[in-house]
Amino acid sequence: MLNPDDALNRLDAALAAARTAGADAADAMYVGDGATSVSVRLGKLEDIGRAEGEEVGIRVFVGRRSASVSSSDLTIAALREAAERAVAMARLAPEDPYAGLAPEELLARGALPDLDIHDGTEISAAELKDRALAAEDAARAVAGVTNSEGGGASAGLVVTALATSTGFRGGKRSTSHGLSASVLAGTGSDMQRDYAWHSARYLADLESAEEIGRRAGERAVKRLHPIKLASAAMPVVFDPRVSASLLGHLVGAITGSAIARGTSFLKDKLGQAILPSTLSIIDDPLRPRGLRSRAFDGEGLPAQRTAIIDHGVLHNWLMDSASARQLGLAPTGHASRGTSGPPGAGPSNMHLEGGTATPAELIADIKRGVYVTELIGMGVNGLTGDYSRGASGFLIENGEITQPVAEITIAGNLVAMFANLAAANDLHFRHASNAPTLRVDGMTVAGS
Repeated sequence: MLNPDDALNRLDAALAAARTAGADAADAMYVGDGATSVSVRLGKLEDIGRAEGEEVGIRVFVGRRSASVSSSDLTIAALREAAERAVAMARLAPEDPYAGLAPEELLARGALPDLDIHDGTEISAAELKDRALAAEDAARAVAGVTNSEGGGASAGLVVTALATSTGFRGGKRSTSHGLSASVLAGTGSDMQRDYAWHSARYLADLESAEEIGRRAGERAVKRLHPIKLASAAMPVVFDPRVSASLLGHLVGAITGSAIARGTSFLKDKLGQAILPSTLSIIDDPLRPRGLRSRAFDGEGLPAQRTAIIDHGVLHNWLMDSASARQLGLAPTGHASRGTSGPPGAGPSNMHLEGGTATPAELIADIKRGVYVTELIGMGVNGLTGDYSRGASGFLIENGEITQPVAEITIAGNLVAMFANLAAANDLHFRHASNAPTLRVDGMTVAGS
């Protein structure tokens, strides 16, 4: 795997070859990654995996015609051939009035911020095995756990670099560490499964195997003997394990491509309140050690903290350069890409903030409702905002979480759900997308 400086030198060679072949503009991206993963089950090793790869993607423009190629052969000769092939393909492609690199005057310049996403720790497969076994052992030690789907541990390194013919050059190296356990509780026809996992940039930030295992076991046991509910309208409370999924549905509706196509239920909502005025949704690519932290986006624009929704009001679409041109707006630094095609748009580290009540206070006045800990399926209509997903969790009775429930469906419309959202104050930055406990009143819960 190349280091960022060597990767940029290869990209410079690819860009020079593209210009020599007749490209008016070009960019090139390098991605190299390596990861080791270990899985165990019932105290025994199941699998050790090691994956490594590196690839360069070259995108060229001939006027408003463009083409992309990728190559896993990183020799100068191979990159030159790939660039020439890309130019030949671009000459045959249809014109796209919105195609092109990011505006040169908007590119990131000068020293890029250090986001502290590489810890330099090397982990052996034996150490990963010990960590996976410890997580599974802790889960199996919980009273009521009867079987295991296994424990897993992983460690990885990714190097990315981007260069453009307009002068941007940037690269980064990042590490990741992960740990998980999944077990079953109960016997016969009354068995329930649950899990716990955590991932972090730094090994020192990863939760202990004992914590993760114990949480997985306790969660599985709590789900035993679920009841079914009669269908009714009632409040639904989303545990932080699943509450960030609502942010994901929002993101899908505010990307520039969806707005340009007119296929979003929020296409007419820019500048309007879509959340209560106490709540904001922040995209923060500059958070140290964040799982999606980045100093620049997939087109070389500087990354910056953005209030997508500020005190309830939707202020920004997430746009790459092509969708921004189509909408007559400026790109927002949210371009995201791989090596095999043009950029799209997406968030970095995103979270919802502004909740003030404790989780207990959030549910205190609910006479009968549902506390959701798991969601199933993806029943969301991006055009209308209609929302329907399978779920399981617990019954809320008189302000208390009581019996487990399973085999229910929760339904509503995201416009109304966002407008009626209430948030607790238990926001923690555990994942790339984070939200506290969230409450939505008046949802339809379909059971037996």
